[in-house]
Amino acid sequence: MAFSSLLSRLRSCSKPFCNNLRTSIIQRPHNPSSLIEPVICSRNGKTPLWFASLIPLAFAVSAGSLSLNDASLSDPKSVKIGGKGSTDYAVKGSRREVPPELIEELKGICQENMTTDEDERCVHGKPQNSFHKAVNIPDVVVYPRSGEEVSKIVKSCNLHKVPVVPYGGATSIEGHTLSPNGGVCIDMTLMNCVKALHVEDMDVVVEPGIGWMELNEYLEPYGPGATIGGMCATRCSGSLAVRYGTMRDNVINLKVVLADGEVMKTASRARKSAAGYDLTRLMIGSEGTLGVITGITLRLQKLPQSSVVAMCNFPTIKDAADVAIATMHSGIQVSRVELLDEVQIRAINLANDKKLPEIPTLMFEFVGTEAYAREQTQIVQKIASEHNGTDFVFAEEPEEKKELWKIRKEALWACFAMKPHFEAMITDVCVPLSHLAELISRSKQELDASPLTCTVIAHAGDGNFHTVVLFDPTKEEQRREAERLNHFMVHLALSMEGTCTGEHGVGTGKMKYLEKELGIENLRTMKKIKDALDPNNIMNPGKLIPPHVCF
Repeated sequence: MAFSSLLSRLRSCSKPFCNNLRTSIIQRPHNPSSLIEPVICSRNGKTPLWFASLIPLAFAVSAGSLSLNDASLSDPKSVKIGGKGSTDYAVKGSRREVPPELIEELKGICQENMTTDEDERCVHGKPQNSFHKAVNIPDVVVYPRSGEEVSKIVKSCNLHKVPVVPYGGATSIEGHTLSPNGGVCIDMTLMNCVKALHVEDMDVVVEPGIGWMELNEYLEPYGPGATIGGMCATRCSGSLAVRYGTMRDNVINLKVVLADGEVMKTASRARKSAAGYDLTRLMIGSEGTLGVITGITLRLQKLPQSSVVAMCNFPTIKDAADVAIATMHSGIQVSRVELLDEVQIRAINLANDKKLPEIPTLMFEFVGTEAYAREQTQIVQKIASEHNGTDFVFAEEPEEKKELWKIRKEALWACFAMKPHFEAMITDVCVPLSHLAELISRSKQELDASPLTCTVIAHAGDGNFHTVVLFDPTKEEQRREAERLNHFMVHLALSMEGTCTGEHGVGTGKMKYLEKELGIENLRTMKKIKDALDPNNIMNPGKLIPPHVCF
């Protein structure tokens, strides 16, 4: 099935999203029979590959956007290098032909699990859910089935000085999986096994290609539930991060293939250790620039006994943000606090034929014992009423909770349903919690004044703020306006001692902001680490570290 066809269905409406995907399978040309139903080592034996590849542990983020029209990239004059202060999105690279000797070596390693098919290379080189683009695509796509194969692949690429780009579900939106210099794309989706489960120790060892939803399904009979807030390579997170932390908090150790092909284990399986440098945290968030992750040991958390989902409306977005902050300050063990503005609620109404009040809305999830969850709900209801909150509703029954939380889960697809022929740029900034209300209020003023349709979605419990900016990809002025809004919000967040990315990562899109946020000394230190571990600069080159630091 063509990837563009799949995404056109995603945009059409949020209602049939999950049902459509359940019947969709992306078939690879090199070995279709083995890819339609790859073994996942889960309790039900097999799971379709497309599902595991949507949110892989090795290289993905928790949100995505659809791509720009590629027509502009065919004109060399339109291609610019994104560097310090740049607002350009197209990435130019220096490509050379892959040596025939390397192709033969890869065939010997991967057998049928590799391809040079142009369509397949385009899918991997110009991911549909990235605002950013590159002029080149990978020369070869390989599908290793083990860490040993990854080690051999990387070692051969290093000997020939050919770039390596790790690839998972391609849900990242900052250009992490682009191949500006061509080279070899390592698709990790066939490495999707649960290797070991230690119930007594509350941890699980997995391969990088398994998705968090599959992992939770596997763990369900055992009691504990995996709380994966995001994926390793981008150090990302999601709505549950306010309770369980981000990826860095949930990874015990990693197995990583370094640039020379050597396989490194970053730590033991002990819950804490003071032995040596913290290489696990170094690799988490390195975005494939230091190595390829081939194994992950994750912490598990016991599922709460009971939960309550609540929703409340507010006259202004500042009122809603203030309640989120007050809730966190109250000491309540809230599991999630999500904020949606009136434009996002309007999109949800249009996509799902609902009649929700089109005003700023907060959604909560409280967990614990049944009595404690109810008590928390009552406390937050009182806090909300003190900040002009109205229409406070909550649900305790499983189906009711699922239906209520579905409003937030389908927010992105509702945006596409509202503007089915538009593209989206999704922002991602984060500030200290005390600045969240001001950040959202000032950003909202700018968004409302823009001619573009912009929705606000925030993980209000930890200061993480997103917008979905919709624009017509055929109109350059609209794309530039989308980028201007992103630029405004990033610099506003940085002025509040925040970050240019709370969970989406750097890739190519956020490199231009790193010096302002971290300082040149920080970037030079990162470059020294990169040079030490990857002297030939083959590991996902052109990402994370800004060009003006590299050259």
